[in-house]
Amino acid sequence: MAPPCFLLDEHIAHAIAVGLRSREPDIQVFTIGNPNAPGAGTPDQDILLWIEERGCLLVTNNRKSMPGHLRNHMDRQRHVPGIVVISQRMSWGDTIEELLLIWSVVLPNEFQDQIVYLPLER
Repeated sequence: MAPPCFLLDEHIAHAIAVGLRSREPDIQVFTIGNPNAPGAGTPDQDILLWIEERGCLLVTNNRKSMPGHLRNHMDRQRHVPGIVVISQRMSWGDTIEELLLIWSVVLPNEFQDQIVYLPLER
């Protein structure tokens, strides 16, 4: 059982990716606009296709339109491994901790076709 990879949308601070990689060198983190990831400005619908094809969780702060994009994606009989929406009030350190927790304990398909909001409720 491999841990999930993450795709950070272009509005997530680059420091989050750096922090994740420094804490867990084996973690796979892609950032929109970087090599091997969708380019900057890629439409959300195409980002959902990308994460579906690669099995990555999308990390975004897009609370407004992402639920509708996910619904449209699923209406086309498509699926996603999951979408993680972070609160803009969370510190970078707290965000990194929450994503590392997800990375270390999430089961395959646990977040499939779901939007999970951070901070996680415990």
